[in-house]
Parts: sequence; C-alpha cells; structure tokens
Amino acid sequence: MAYFWVKSLHLLFVIAWLASVFYLPRILLNINECAGQPTVQQRLVLMGKRLYRFGHVMFGFAFIFGMTLWLHFGMKGGWLHAKLLLVALLFAYFIATGVMLKKSAAGGKLMSTTALRWYNELPILLALGAIYLVIAKPF
Repeated sequence: MAYFWVKSLHLLFVIAWLASVFYLPRILLNINECAGQPTVQQRLVLMGKRLYRFGHVMFGFAFIFGMTLWLHFGMKGGWLHAKLLLVALLFAYFIATGVMLKKSAAGGKLMSTTALRWYNELPILLALGAIYLVIAKPF
C-alpha cells in the first residue's frame, strides 16, 4: 500500500514540475514579444520568478519520492538509468531557462522569438522519452 502512495505522490510532483518546465519558456517568449512595455515585462518577470521557485520545490518533492521508490522499494534496471539521464537533462534545461529569465530581468536580451519557440519544444521530447522508459521498461 505504501508503494502506491509513494509512487502516486512522485507522479503528482513530477506533473507539477513539468508544468513549470513547459510554461516558463512561454513566459520568456511573452517577455520577448512585449518589448517596449516595461510594466507588462516586469509582471511577466515576476510571474516567471514565482514559477521558477515553484518548479524547484516541486522537483525537490518529486526527487524525494523518486529516491524513496529507488532505495526503499528497489526499483532498478537499465531503463531507470536512462530515465534518470533524461530527467537530469530536463533539470539542466529548467536551470538554463531560469538563467535566461534572470538575464532578462537584468535587462539582457533573449534569443529570437523563433528560437524561443523551438527551445520551448525540447522538453516535450525529453519528457516523452522518460515516459516511454517508465512504461515500457525496454531494458
């Protein structure tokens, strides 16, 4: 019974974290598109900072419950290592997005709108790979 609660909580916090991973680049895109409107940009930066902080908290809880699944309930296999690599790449992406947000808040220039739109698609591919590995456990 405890296994299912821990797994459910892990999944809940992963979903919450991924929501911030997917939405933060959209905030950057909106910041880029409202150039010349400092009030709107300040509001979007504030939203981005709050979302970034929320994402870190959600990742922390997902990590704790994931470690519990791994260490206490004995989850193992090559698929898990591959999934953890994809999660590490997603986390690096999230950190890089936060760096861009901080740069923007300090008055720095973001990449082009087109580049931000492409950048926004990367976590979908990484998340899809992680989901496939968890469901199929191919190795």
